Amino acid sequence: MNRIGVFVCWCGSNISSAVDVSLLAEEAAKLPGVVFSTDYKYMCSVPGQDLIIKMIGEHRLDKVVLASCSPRLHETTFRKTLERAGLNPYMLEIANIREQCAWVHPKMKDEATEKAFALVRRAVAKATYMEPMYETKIPVTRRALVIGGGIAGMQAALDIAEAGHEVVLVEREPSIGGKLAMLDKTFPTLDCAG
Repeated sequence: MNRIGVFVCWCGSNISSAVDVSLLAEEAAKLPGVVFSTDYKYMCSVPGQDLIIKMIGEHRLDKVVLASCSPRLHETTFRKTLERAGLNPYMLEIANIREQCAWVHPKMKDEATEKAFALVRRAVAKATYMEPMYETKIPVTRRALVIGGGIAGMQAALDIAEAGHEVVLVEREPSIGGKLAMLDKTFPTLDCAG
């Protein structure tokens, strides 16, 4: 059974000036699988992260949905927060209500709030299907295959070899050079191509 926590960030006034964050948190609490929902002025701050950690423990949350700014900005911060709380860091879903609601609908609070709720509803629905992921390391063979011995293929092979990797160059014709081998002069210097 899912035990999802929803955390709605005000982002100072960035979100709260255009989205009714308290109403959003209230409505999110009614969604299937959600056992806790709240709003806070700055979720990315240390007190905000501490609140998330505390609520994960108190409510035995197994998944977290953040309604905040772009994942590009703080996804790593929140993944580390979940990890510090003892939760798999990939049990996180972020609904971007700052860029997708507050910033594009700054003077339409009802519509922005409605859209924010739609994004949170989608994030909660997605979170219900999340499964833990784990990082792993896979050995990589430092060898490259370049297909085509034309000018581009030869240059790619040389660049890769200069970077210290073994290169296998495959050409279907009996000689390399591609179309360049068919030219007698090259632009702009009219040098001999062969």
